[in-house]
Amino acid sequence: MAGCNSCSTTTGTTGGCQNNGTCGTSDCNKMNAFDWLSHMGIPTIDKFDIVEVKFKGGRKEYFRNVDHLSLTTGDPVVVDVPNGHHIGYVSLQGELVRLQMQKRKIKDDDNILRIYRIATQKDIEKWEDAKNREVPTIYRTKQIIDELKLDMKLSDVEFQADNSKATFYYSADDRVDFRELIKLLASEFKIRVEMRQISLRQEAGRIGGIGICGRELCCSTWIHDFKSVSTSAARYQNLSLNPSKLSGQCGRLKCCLNYELDTYMAALENVPSVDKPLQTESGPAKLQKTDIFRKLMWFSYNNDNNWHSTTCERVREIQEMNEKGIIPFDLHNNKAKGIDDEVLKSTLELERLDKKFSTKKKKKRKNKNTTAQAESEQKAFKKPESSNIQKIEESQTKGENEKSKNRRNRNGRKNFDEKNKTNPQAKEENSNFVKRENQQQAKGDTENRPKNKGKKRFPPRNRGDQNKGE
Repeated sequence: MAGCNSCSTTTGTTGGCQNNGTCGTSDCNKMNAFDWLSHMGIPTIDKFDIVEVKFKGGRKEYFRNVDHLSLTTGDPVVVDVPNGHHIGYVSLQGELVRLQMQKRKIKDDDNILRIYRIATQKDIEKWEDAKNREVPTIYRTKQIIDELKLDMKLSDVEFQADNSKATFYYSADDRVDFRELIKLLASEFKIRVEMRQISLRQEAGRIGGIGICGRELCCSTWIHDFKSVSTSAARYQNLSLNPSKLSGQCGRLKCCLNYELDTYMAALENVPSVDKPLQTESGPAKLQKTDIFRKLMWFSYNNDNNWHSTTCERVREIQEMNEKGIIPFDLHNNKAKGIDDEVLKSTLELERLDKKFSTKKKKKRKNKNTTAQAESEQKAFKKPESSNIQKIEESQTKGENEKSKNRRNRNGRKNFDEKNKTNPQAKEENSNFVKRENQQQAKGDTENRPKNKGKKRFPPRNRGDQNKGE
């Protein structure tokens, strides 16, 4: 079995082109076919004599095995083409070729050309020399197109194995007059030139690539008949009409939008079409969303942000009631009687959820140190006995009486100072007198105060010092 130069298996061991999924020559993975009838043991006498041959870019054509050569899938063969010969690889043979021809509507007549022979090493070397001309030819042709200012895009060039003809594949939006271009190409490359226009989908298939799904492009692996894709396919499947997400690498809508369209169309038969809002006493219900496979529809009252789901059967029922002039209470109830029961059910469900998801307070582990501190605090803050309570009350009454005396003394001292401003000796005597009184009061307070454990005691402030600066 022969393959490309970089990963050929002719020596018995795979070389590997190290391109991780995409062949370096863009031929190994394009339009591959699996012969699932090969193990059935069909008699060789009745074997179908037409063989499918694959060329560059996944292009496939059918040739007749007139000489009944023993071929296997992947063998290089020399085939007859108009005005020369070409080399391709056998991709399919047997009864599957008959089915493929019926599918593509190709007739089994004399127009099918023949296979000459299995390609020899000399044939493959000549073919490799012809393929080496393709890349410089593309660059030079693009320069000529720019000089002629033609509105066309050149995508690929394919040389025949006999190096006598080259096919130029291009894409363009409008019709292009390339008569002058053909003359220049023929005179420069000394070959016969064939210009073949292809669509953007075919161009993406010839170039290849990786799609957004992570797999190789469908157009480069198995699709050969491209069907038209419209935006209605995206609408039926409830997809957002975002061009960047719906378009493929070719710039057109993705072919995979048609894959599941039939399933969605069959499911939509049971979904009612809502052309206008449903009339209810709670307000007009406008359709916001439809789940096709679950057969649920979401509505909002008066364009509110809260959506209410209901079944397709209920929507049909409401539509029939509106046609008869009957307006239900809301989407779920025809009358307001059943609302109280629903409210009770909802409140019970909320209470169950609250109990289920309520966080319980975690009990902290008590250490030995913390337990000892707690016991000491409990002892310190125990309720005092009745005798201690009486002592505390007596001390509080004494403190209040002393405060009132101090206020009177202050007022008396102020009046005394105003009278004796001019007499400095009177000031000194007054200050000494105040100091003595304060000292006596402080001693009395310390004796009468109860001894509280765990609290700091501060000495009383000398209030007579306020008048030192005067």
